[in-house]
Amino acid sequence: MKNINKIYIPLLLGIACALGVLLGAKLDFTTSDGLFSGNPRKQKLSRLIDYIDYEYVDDVNTDSIVDITVNKILENLDPHSVYIPRKEYDHVSESMKGDFVGIGVSFHTVKDTIVVIQPLEGGPSEKTGIKGGDRILYADGTRLFGKNISTDSIINRLKGEEGSRVNLKVLRKGEEDLLTFNINRGKVPLKSVDAAYMLTDKLGYIKINRFSETTYEEFDNALETLQKQGAKEIALDLRNNPGGYLSEAINIADEFLEDDKLILFTKNKSGAIEETYAHREGDFENGKVYVLINEGSASASEVVAGALQDNDIGTIVGRRSYGKGLVQREMELGDGSAVRLTIARYYTPTGRSIQKPYGDDNESYYNDYLRRYRNGELQSVDSIHVDDSLRYETPGGKVVYGGGGIIPDVFVPKDMEAEKEQYMLLLNGGFMSRFIFDLMEKDRDYYNALSEEQFNKQEIIDDEVINEFIQYGRNQNPGINIQVKEYKPLLKQYLRAVMAQQLFGTNAFERIKNEDDRIIDKVILLSKEKT
Repeated sequence: MKNINKIYIPLLLGIACALGVLLGAKLDFTTSDGLFSGNPRKQKLSRLIDYIDYEYVDDVNTDSIVDITVNKILENLDPHSVYIPRKEYDHVSESMKGDFVGIGVSFHTVKDTIVVIQPLEGGPSEKTGIKGGDRILYADGTRLFGKNISTDSIINRLKGEEGSRVNLKVLRKGEEDLLTFNINRGKVPLKSVDAAYMLTDKLGYIKINRFSETTYEEFDNALETLQKQGAKEIALDLRNNPGGYLSEAINIADEFLEDDKLILFTKNKSGAIEETYAHREGDFENGKVYVLINEGSASASEVVAGALQDNDIGTIVGRRSYGKGLVQREMELGDGSAVRLTIARYYTPTGRSIQKPYGDDNESYYNDYLRRYRNGELQSVDSIHVDDSLRYETPGGKVVYGGGGIIPDVFVPKDMEAEKEQYMLLLNGGFMSRFIFDLMEKDRDYYNALSEEQFNKQEIIDDEVINEFIQYGRNQNPGINIQVKEYKPLLKQYLRAVMAQQLFGTNAFERIKNEDDRIIDKVILLSKEKT
């Protein structure tokens, strides 16, 4: 046995050494061959990253190099094929899911302390009794206030597994001792339907901010509620809706279309066509629908508008939509990141491609709004340039055009007054929200005790509040010069809308913000003319 070992052990060692030399040669970064050299193109990036890992003179975060490289690859494809890094993936996915697991509050950080703006409707905090203005100081004994506490660490403390319990210690104005709340974390809705209310005795209004996993269900519930209130017509507001899940848009379009009506078709790289038809009895097939769009309405929003317009259903009101007719599919990359790759183009029932032109310059593509602004398209329908070769006709004889976005049946110009634009920036940027929050903190008990009915009857935003807001702007940012002039009523309206949102939710916000809205006013006028 010993003699056998003397013979085989040196032999095995020799074979191992030979394999090591061979393997080492194959891993030599200076050669053109790889360990898996069947497809050199696919191995080029991998070989480069390995080479940097092993040989570069300094330590390098090769993960960041990969992120940059993948982004550069996708930038050379089209404007909508995108890379989602691992650190952003959960947030992006959550926003499209329609809910998340947590305690359900929106909050500001004030002087290093979490202060609740409002408990989210339908969430655990609302059910437990958390109120706007409450300061959450501890979660399960862990301090949540102080300069070194990051927002991410706060969120991680408040989120958790569904059904898990968190013990909160809360400071509430007027209470001497800290309040204790034991909250079972649960699903918190991330609503995509911002508002549903009646504009007139027969015209209902539904605002959709994106197409998430729950959008059709939310829309269906809103539609049912409005029908019970007497809605025979619906204004479907898709302005500034960037899109989302195509399936949700298809389901909503199906509510207005008879069976076997074409909703859209897609065409992939090989030319294969996939058609999608209305297939069930919709709740509003016999009702009148107005679809509100503008330059911010994209993708799934354009699917709905295009499907109804090409089937001669309803009226499209507003301005030309964004022009995104590319379909993406998501592929996870195995490390928590993902790619959304364009895999097809979609077309409206008449055969229109809604995708606006794009080339190698993505910057000019995304600056298309500036081009529209300069050429006068936002002010006059006559400034919209159409290509006669992209002319189509609906079954009812209506002429429509492809080549970039949905052109509305009824055009409404954009309000371009500088003061109104400034107010919108302050509204959308959260500046007004912070001011209103600070204002209500001065008398939180009073504001929290208001019912929506009481709120609507009061002049809650008076001239004194306007003066405070102007001074607040100067104190927060000397560069902000808030002009009032003849637009004081509009400023009061927006501040009132923000206060309503913090007290009563997005439905109250949209109802007030939409007062004297040009496109909504036009829809109401069209509805009355059809009576």
